[in-house]
Amino acid sequence: MTAQTTTHRVWRVGADIDTDALAPGAYMKFGIDEIARHCLQRVRPEFAAEVRPGDVLVAGPNFGIGSSREQAAAALVRLGVAAVIAPSFNGLYFRNAFNVGLLLLTCAQAEILAEGERIALDPAAGRISRAGAVPAELHCETVPGFLLEMVQAGGLLNLLKQRQTS
Repeated sequence: MTAQTTTHRVWRVGADIDTDALAPGAYMKFGIDEIARHCLQRVRPEFAAEVRPGDVLVAGPNFGIGSSREQAAAALVRLGVAAVIAPSFNGLYFRNAFNVGLLLLTCAQAEILAEGERIALDPAAGRISRAGAVPAELHCETVPGFLLEMVQAGGLLNLLKQRQTS
């Protein structure tokens, strides 16, 4: 990693994290700010209060299973999470995440990333770099350019607005 590389702190959760853990049903009648304050409270009670912009969430397989609630991805965006890295994602969650501007990286080796570890992401190349760890690099599925565009724009609606004005 070079001095200019942005690194991200890892938060770990297990497998089968469902949308109710990300956006608890009891708070769905409120706005996204309130929903985000309760994100992952049953799995990591400290998460919403302690996560910082640019941090990444690393999970086991089947991340985002459950309902199709878009707020499950939007809560992570609101908290400033830069990406979610997991071996597999629920299909509806995958679509919702990119639609709201949340980067997802599918990485078979995701679970070797440690809590608190600092990593650098290169989603276009399908690479996760680790400082001082073995292996120093993990390979993940590359993220297609059109999905990276959505993330960089802050979601599909923002991307469409940008295209409309250009």
